[in-house]
Formats: sequence, structure tokens, C-alpha cells
Amino acid sequence: MSVYDRAPYAGALVFAAFSGSHQDAIAKGMKYRSKKKLSEWTVPYIPIDPQDIGRTYDSDVIRVNSQSGKGGIGYLLEQTYGYILPPKMREHLSYLCKGVSDREHRELKSEDVLNIFKENYLNISCGITVTDFDFMREHDTVKINISFMQDGVETEMEAEGNGSLSAINNALRAYTGKDYTLQVFTQHSLQGQGSQSVAASYIGLETESGEMFWGAGTDTDIIKASTNALLSAFSNMTKGGDQ
Repeated sequence: MSVYDRAPYAGALVFAAFSGSHQDAIAKGMKYRSKKKLSEWTVPYIPIDPQDIGRTYDSDVIRVNSQSGKGGIGYLLEQTYGYILPPKMREHLSYLCKGVSDREHRELKSEDVLNIFKENYLNISCGITVTDFDFMREHDTVKINISFMQDGVETEMEAEGNGSLSAINNALRAYTGKDYTLQVFTQHSLQGQGSQSVAASYIGLETESGEMFWGAGTDTDIIKASTNALLSAFSNMTKGGDQ
């Protein structure tokens, strides 16, 4: 005997939300409950807590296909793997996910979303590596001696900025001759990474034409994590919009 897909509390799709607006409402409802520490169940579009009957949020609630929105996809990545993307980066990721779902004519699992995130943003090589750096602070200015490696050739640069990342970015701009603006930078600690804390960084670089390119980086060192994110975003920018 088969059970109809939308049979209350039993059907395979009873908790499923594919629509972007529904996913966004669910994600906001879940965050509101967590923020307010509510005991009662008040999440829009979900009649009861799925966990009460053995269902899960990642596989039963937020379902990703070509109709999904940035809120649901971002919430899925955050709840399952701990990555908290900036709003505009979540939007960019959602377009990539919906594109894959549309081309392959299938629903995406949480691991698919993670793989798309990693392949397009995380710790991407641009052919340039930072082999060494040393900071010195003078009043409100941070000075840096930094070495870049490209095609087996190491080059030492000096630069300064109003912070560590600003100094590294100014050195990269001088080294490459590329003109862009570091527009977005966020960072947080990843949960569930064992005894050693892992930092996750996200960077958005804006070109003169106003186009934004995104990168993410992780490392146990927060400076290296932000450097990885910067080089990842720089890699996507130099691809000329192939993201």
C-alpha cells in the first residue's frame, strides 16, 4: 500500500518547501525561534516540528531545485555545514545551485549545495600563493612585508593599510596591477570542527564596472583564512565572470 506524497504527517513531501518565498519564510521562522528561545512551534508552512516524528530539516524541509531561493539554500548550508555567507553571496550561490538543478533536471541534496559552494568559492587557487608575510603596526596603520609566488618566481612586496587584510589586499593590487575594490568582508568560526577552531572568511571584490566576485577561505589561522578568501575572489575575478 503506497502513501500519497502529501498525506498529512506521513507523505514524503508533507514538510517539503521548494518555493523560494516559502523557504525564506521557513528560514526566518527557524532563526526567530532560535533567537527568542521559543518553546512553542511557530514556523510558517510547517504544521509541526519535523523532528518530533523523525524527519530532518535538510532532507525533508528545505528542498533545492530550480525554483528555490537564496534564503533556503543559505539556511541549508548554514545549518548543515556551518557556513554563514553574506546576503549577496548567498544570492549568487542560489543562482549557481538553481542553474545546476535546471541543467541536470534534478533536486539537489545538501551535499550537492556544499560541493557547488566549494568548487566555486572555497580556497580556490589563482596561480598566486603567499609564501611569507610579516606585519608591523604604526599608530593606525599596518605595514606588511609579503612574498608572492607565481610560476615558480617569488616576489617580495611592501604595502600598508588600515588593517591586516587591507595591507595584504593593497600588496596584491600592487603586485598584479589589477584595479578593484574590496567591498565585502565577513568572518566567523566554524562549529563542529574538533578541538582546533577553524575560521571561515568571505570576501566580495567589486570591479570598476560594478560587477561583484566572491571568494571564501578557511584555515585555523584567521589571517590565512582571509587571505585564502581574497585569493579565491581574485581568482573568480580574473576568470572574467565565468562564475
